[in-house]
Amino acid sequence: MKKSILGYLSVLCLLMLLFNPGLALEGARQGILLWGNVVLPTLLPFMICSGVIVALNAIHILTGPFKPVLSKVLQLSDQGSFCLMSGLLCGYPMGAKTTSEFMDSGRIPGEEGQYLLAISNHPSPMFVLGYVLAQIRVIPGIAASCPIWAVAAALYLPVLPISILARKCYHYKKNPYPIPDNTESANQPFSFDDHMMGCFETMVKIGGYIMLFSILALYLTVFPFAMPPLLRPALLGAVEITTGIQAIAHSVPGMSGAMLIIGSAAFGGLSGIFQTKSVLKNAGLSIRHYMLWKLIHSALSIILFYVLAMR
Repeated sequence: MKKSILGYLSVLCLLMLLFNPGLALEGARQGILLWGNVVLPTLLPFMICSGVIVALNAIHILTGPFKPVLSKVLQLSDQGSFCLMSGLLCGYPMGAKTTSEFMDSGRIPGEEGQYLLAISNHPSPMFVLGYVLAQIRVIPGIAASCPIWAVAAALYLPVLPISILARKCYHYKKNPYPIPDNTESANQPFSFDDHMMGCFETMVKIGGYIMLFSILALYLTVFPFAMPPLLRPALLGAVEITTGIQAIAHSVPGMSGAMLIIGSAAFGGLSGIFQTKSVLKNAGLSIRHYMLWKLIHSALSIILFYVLAMR
């Protein structure tokens, strides 16, 4: 059944590309420009540096200052704390990628990996402050009532209630005895060239998904059928967050537009979900669970932003 549905969708997409190749070319161009100008220069250096930190067993240096919150409040091990921090600092899909790699190498147990997948994948602070906030302030009448702290709090504070739900869902309890770093990968010599080529491969995958979903988002903008006023921009935000957030900012006025932008950024879009799926090498991590957690996170972010912005 899944193969049949994907087959029909593939044929439909091919027909769309054939009937309007100019639109497909423009969507591909926008996706590649987004990848080359924003995603590649912001994500790749973090990806390379994080791999070097892991290879040099320097995780404790990075996570040490934040240990009271990461260890006591979120109940994470040192290795798990690094997964969360990589997701917070680097953005989609770095948190999921690090979690999957740490599970494969035996650095974290399966229960902690499932728990981390629920809380470790987020838009990076650079993307939030440099793009999301700027697009919200494009909306007339919103700039004065939208401080930086409200946007950041709405996107990142839901990690706390979700962490409680995820720990109960996966029956996760922090191991009081850290896992010794004697895994097979830890004992192998580190090759910087191999690591960098692996990062390049991941970035090419991410670029491919961004290009494809940018094309889809552009087709949605010219979809000929009538839709409710908020449905088209909401769909754009759910498909690809960068293109979608820009469309929302220029088409949905007032608080409704700001809330849609916050929800889109928290969810990450279908493009972000496919990017995350591409880096999940471990069978113990479920993309369906991940999607559910992102929907919950998006809903909590919208509610929290509304409460903070209306004060």
